[in-house]
Amino acid sequence: MKPTLIASNVVPLKQDTNRFDQVQLALLNQTEQVALIDMALELLTLRHQPGKSLCSPDDTRNFIRLLLSEVKNEVFGAIFLDNKHHVICHENLFYGSLTSASVYPRVVVQQAMEHNAAALILFHNHPSGYPEPSQADIHITKRLKDSLELIDVRVLDHIVVGTQGDVAFSERGLI
Repeated sequence: MKPTLIASNVVPLKQDTNRFDQVQLALLNQTEQVALIDMALELLTLRHQPGKSLCSPDDTRNFIRLLLSEVKNEVFGAIFLDNKHHVICHENLFYGSLTSASVYPRVVVQQAMEHNAAALILFHNHPSGYPEPSQADIHITKRLKDSLELIDVRVLDHIVVGTQGDVAFSERGLI
């Protein structure tokens, strides 16, 4: 027999919005912080498993921020999507230095074809913490978009994350 939850013991999150208020993040030790980050990443990973739809733009941004939060060097990747925008997979494609990563359109096109993707969301981090896209970011995004259009793969967004926030190219009209 499967264990069941007793409805009277379950408090819906909407009714108990303050249940995490008691967690004082600044007082957590390093091990507790890592455990909390791991739990949050696991939760967001569950939402971005193959076959699942992206829940919301904020969910996707949070997932990328957590994915790259502890990375000290620049990392460039993509979330590959099918024709209904369900997640096929996500991959870190290029690893760089503190200030840049070399990105090759040929590799991104190859990976999109390998995963049979119909669309993708590009992402990378700025280890400096400042998420404002550089001219190089804007240029490579255009090159990638143009290259991927040749094989009928749409670039839905490019999200740049840093410790000071994130920037979505789609919100800036850069895609």
